[in-house]
Amino acid sequence: MTEENKIIFPDIDELSKKLLEERGVKIMDIAKLVYFLQKDYHPELKIEDCLEHVNGVLAKREVQNAVITGIQIDKLAENGQLEEPLLSIIQTDEGLYGVDEILAFSIVNVYGSIGFTNYGYIDKIKPGILKYLNDKSSGKVNTFLDDIVGAIAAAAASRLAHRVANTE
Repeated sequence: MTEENKIIFPDIDELSKKLLEERGVKIMDIAKLVYFLQKDYHPELKIEDCLEHVNGVLAKREVQNAVITGIQIDKLAENGQLEEPLLSIIQTDEGLYGVDEILAFSIVNVYGSIGFTNYGYIDKIKPGILKYLNDKSSGKVNTFLDDIVGAIAAAAASRLAHRVANTE
C-alpha cells in the first residue's frame, strides 16, 4: 500500500472501533450480548471468551465496512443532512424501511445460518446496549447502529458456537 493510499484508506479496523465507541458502544457491551445469547448452551462460558469472538468478528473487513457505512448514515440523519423522505424515515427508524436490517445481514451471514436465528432473537428482545441504542429520547439516530451491534453479537455467538462444536 502506498503512503497516498494510507491517507485515503485509514486503518478501517481502528476506525470502525473508534466510531462504535464514539456512538456509545463498547466492545464489552457487545460481548455481554454474546454471553446473553450463549450462556444457556455453554455453562462454562466466560465473558473473556465472548470478547475474543466479538474481536474476531470485528476483524473482518466486510464487518468493518458495514460499521462505518451504517454509522455514517445515522450521523447524516442525526445532523439533518439527508433529503426527505429518507431523512424522516431514518430519523424515526420507520418499521417498513428494512435497509438497516439488510446491512446487518451482511454481518450476520459471515458465520452461517445460525447467525440469522441469533440476530432475530436479539433484535426482537433488545437486551443490554440494544435497549439504550433504541431509546429515541437521547436525540441520537441509531437506526443502523442498533442492527449492526445486534448483528455483530449474533455473528460472534455463531462463531463461538461453531468453535465449540468443533472441539466437542
